[in-house]
Amino acid sequence: MQEKHVWDKVNQWKDELEILKAILAKTELVETTKWGGLIYTLNDKNIVGIGGFKSYFGIWFMNGVFLNDKAQVLVNAQEGVTKALRQWRFNSKDEIDEALVSAYIDEAIENEKKGLRHKPIKKELVICEFFANELKNDTEFAKSFFSFSSYKKKEFLEYIANAKQETTKMSRMEKIKPMIFQNKGLNYKYKE
Repeated sequence: MQEKHVWDKVNQWKDELEILKAILAKTELVETTKWGGLIYTLNDKNIVGIGGFKSYFGIWFMNGVFLNDKAQVLVNAQEGVTKALRQWRFNSKDEIDEALVSAYIDEAIENEKKGLRHKPIKKELVICEFFANELKNDTEFAKSFFSFSSYKKKEFLEYIANAKQETTKMSRMEKIKPMIFQNKGLNYKYKE
């Protein structure tokens, strides 16, 4: 039988992660595995995760941006990129204050029950004039184009908009039109 996976990238935080697991076991959260790591949920909503890394182990709060953080222990792992997730990093098990960790977890649970959740802001698609004219002049092309996901539409739009010269835009449009009619994304060849 295969040993249960523990998300500990360097296998040096087993005891420390067990302490965090024991604290989380006292809550109403449900332990599950997602993305190769331990995630704790409430009503199928991700609330908390734990894991070990090279120089630290930690607990992260999916909507940690809403926590009061009175002890000033939370960090944004990627400033400017990460919007809601906050981490609490530890370097040893001696740093784990069970009462304080429990208070943060309880607040995260209460925030979920209140419906406090970060909702990503969807960026509006910007359609350059050249592309807009193609869509206006060819309804079948427009129908095919708008059937794509926002991500794939954005890829096509940027591909055309990033061309500096009109001749480049025209040659790129000739290249992508058949792909769009065949319901293939811009980079489909690399994904097959």
